[in-house]
Amino acid sequence: MAAYTPITSLEGLVQAALDHGPGGTMPKVAIARSAEGFVLRAGLEAFAQGVAEPVLIGDMEETRRIADERGLDISPFRQIHITDDEKAVFEAVQLFRHGEAQLIMKGLVSTATLLKAVLNKETGVPHPSRILSHVAVFESPLDKRLMIMTDPGVNIAPTLQRKVDILKNALDVARKLGMEEPKAAILAATEKINYPAMPATLDGDILTKMARQGEFGNARVLGPLSLDLAVSREAAATKRFNDPVAGNADILLTPNIEAGNVLYKSLSTLSGCTMAAVVVGSRVPVVVPSRGDSDASKFHSIALASVLAKRSDS
Repeated sequence: MAAYTPITSLEGLVQAALDHGPGGTMPKVAIARSAEGFVLRAGLEAFAQGVAEPVLIGDMEETRRIADERGLDISPFRQIHITDDEKAVFEAVQLFRHGEAQLIMKGLVSTATLLKAVLNKETGVPHPSRILSHVAVFESPLDKRLMIMTDPGVNIAPTLQRKVDILKNALDVARKLGMEEPKAAILAATEKINYPAMPATLDGDILTKMARQGEFGNARVLGPLSLDLAVSREAAATKRFNDPVAGNADILLTPNIEAGNVLYKSLSTLSGCTMAAVVVGSRVPVVVPSRGDSDASKFHSIALASVLAKRSDS
């Protein structure tokens, strides 16, 4: 993979998304289905900021009605009238396959319906050797470093092998953000192995040993690790925990979707973090915004997807 200039903030992420290369063409984001106010706002904001141009797929009569209610002008954008969920997500995937869109964004369809279309072996865009996982990029409330967490939204109770794949996806994102030697913390409730009571502790230990054997390339992996030891240098010093990952983690890998979702929403709700989140692991970055995400998070999610698409090696 090519080496990239490190992106160290969400503003830096936006600036990287604005670099459209020699042709200067803005990437297109296929929105399926588009009759949803918050998704329309995000798509138009991305266009206004120069990050991506929306392609609207869905019930166009309803989409125009919603846009008019919110004072949004959608007339400049391509509009494809499809009222069926499965046909709408199929069209979004085909636009990517034919080079007419570079990103996909979930609108008024379920995440499961969209990801099923993405993973279809005959008509979708699955990656031959990867699984889907959800990554979120944010600025640490402690020191404003750009960090990654995974997986708050796709993999429910990942096995050890699934955690290997989730970690590889997160490391791929980290490297595309310019982190040459990403540091990953495998989170658990304690840094001590407690099996079978806490299976995540054993998974963390095994992933650490796999990293030392070169499984994850140029990366540092440490687990099991409690959250405070992963993100706080002060906590690491107080507990005399001496490791390059301790207090300096770039990636936080959570034990399961419940822990991941709680951490994600704690960061966004209690700490006010803007979360840029994308589903990765297929040939196309997929933005799957939640209604609860802020407008800033939706916009930065499109920016993250745009950067990952430009730096794709698949």
